[in-house]
Amino acid sequence: MADKILHDFFPALRVHKNGRVERLMGLDLVPPSLDPLTSVQSKDVQIAPEINLSARIYIPPNADPTKKLPLLVYYHGGGFIIESAFSPFYHKHLNHLVAQANVVAVSVNYRLAPEFPIPAAFEDSWRALKWSAKGKDEWINEFADLNRVYLGGDSAGANIAHNMAMRVGLENPEGFNLLGIFLNCPFFGGMDLIGSETTEESKRWREFFEKLWGFVCPSLRDRDEGWVNPAKDPKLSGLGCRKVLVYVAEKDFLKDRGLYYKEVLSNCGWKGEIECVEVVGEDHCFSMINSDSEVAIDMIKKVASFINQ
Repeated sequence: MADKILHDFFPALRVHKNGRVERLMGLDLVPPSLDPLTSVQSKDVQIAPEINLSARIYIPPNADPTKKLPLLVYYHGGGFIIESAFSPFYHKHLNHLVAQANVVAVSVNYRLAPEFPIPAAFEDSWRALKWSAKGKDEWINEFADLNRVYLGGDSAGANIAHNMAMRVGLENPEGFNLLGIFLNCPFFGGMDLIGSETTEESKRWREFFEKLWGFVCPSLRDRDEGWVNPAKDPKLSGLGCRKVLVYVAEKDFLKDRGLYYKEVLSNCGWKGEIECVEVVGEDHCFSMINSDSEVAIDMIKKVASFINQ
């Protein structure tokens, strides 16, 4: 019998009728290293081996225990279905960011759908954040200032970073102080179409993402649940940090969701500051795909400044 395709999210993933999950990209892995270009050092740690929750921790060159550094907890993208904290893209990105911003970073390898549907990614990400704050690792203990914590992520990882900041605001956990979040091309959605989502040119991507939301979270009521569409979250004003930096790309289908996020966050009663930067001529997660480009380097410098202001 032919191996029929049940769910097709080309070029990222396919699920076959016999249950086989076929990931088509994001499979390459690289080991931790002493990066020859940046002199950033990294290592892998197990956070919860029983669920295969792990992370890669980075420290900048010349890290000094007497001069504690901000802690950045980073969540990778990939639509909740592909990619890894250990991929060459993310390893290179974190090496550059850690060197430029002079921070300690924890890059979280959360579980992916469909094997582990949402909320698994959120539960893993929250567990990793609390693990980091509890000083379970010697590098974090030695070099990180838990009074200066930031969250960051791209695409689905940016969605996670926002939702972790919401949880910080709601639960006010002890042990760390969340100052800000950085969202790169955030993966948000909604039932009502906005901006360029209404155009015929965007129809293919619109249908792709509409299917993807239900695929990664089969219990989803609709795309106006708060974790998908922050504009519909009645608790948005409780976002648990005081500054936000958002990057969007001109050619990205998700651009208008990032711009809309700035609009609703600015007008919901939240007491912080948000800046949104639109990068002309670029597409989704441009800084990952070509991390040596001028616009990617500019973004890294901007994020470094955001963290160290």
